[in-house]
Amino acid sequence: MRLANIDHRAALVIEQDGTEKFLDIAHASDGRWGPGLPEVFQNWADVTAWAAGPNVPAGQWAPVDRTRLGAPSPAPRQVFAVGLNYHAHAAESGFTAPTELPPVFTKYVSSFSGPDTEVALPPEGDVDWEIELVAVVGREARDVAEADAWSYVAGLTAGQDLSERITQLRGPAPQFGLGKSFNGFSPQGPWLVTPDEFADPGDLELGCAIDGEEVQKGRTRDLIFGIPRLIAALSENVTLYPGDVIFSGTPAGVGMGREPKRFLRSGERLDSWIEGIGELHQTFVSAPAAK
Repeated sequence: MRLANIDHRAALVIEQDGTEKFLDIAHASDGRWGPGLPEVFQNWADVTAWAAGPNVPAGQWAPVDRTRLGAPSPAPRQVFAVGLNYHAHAAESGFTAPTELPPVFTKYVSSFSGPDTEVALPPEGDVDWEIELVAVVGREARDVAEADAWSYVAGLTAGQDLSERITQLRGPAPQFGLGKSFNGFSPQGPWLVTPDEFADPGDLELGCAIDGEEVQKGRTRDLIFGIPRLIAALSENVTLYPGDVIFSGTPAGVGMGREPKRFLRSGERLDSWIEGIGELHQTFVSAPAAK
């Protein structure tokens, strides 16, 4: 199943005759589910059972307009972001790869956006790219066993953890949350894909390119802490709630790890993708200087 956020309303998405089409869940269910995404996640088991059943109308599908797409979980109670979760990325960042829980921080919801956006670069900022597999929680989770963790995942989507490195690393202590949460710094989408749609949800290719030049490419099988292990580890400390969002970490190839360093510039386009999910497209402009 694929789930989309279209004009802040929950929608099912299918591919039909080479075109993505959507069905508004609230309309199709006569108001039983939705209209927003948070209500759908709160009733995830019932919604997925309905979507797989015989009562979904066949004649109400309409073409998807990507300009109307938002983040698949636009109002989570919690957002977790994981650092140094690929060996090669930890090495390029100058750190030893974690053996226990990797660094965990947050990205603020005000930075969320849909898959196709224009992003303003902060003045005097060094903005970097980080393609990431993003998991959305489907039911409340506490002390979850790793072997059971996939059953707590509503689905997977693509995300960019855009990062302004000056703010992020400014002392006396790093400001990861602020440096990674400027407006538009968390594009996600184009939709949420349930784990059963993949041959192996733990092994997906992901990457991104700037103006057609590939800068990152990897596979999620190389995550040090895969999605099930992250769910288990996080749920030892906190309760995870339906709709919560987890950015799982980025592979090697970020701008800060290059020599010389390379950051995004006004006028450039960043295209990102994850196998079996889809693409993100960001263009960058200069923000006006502060008065």
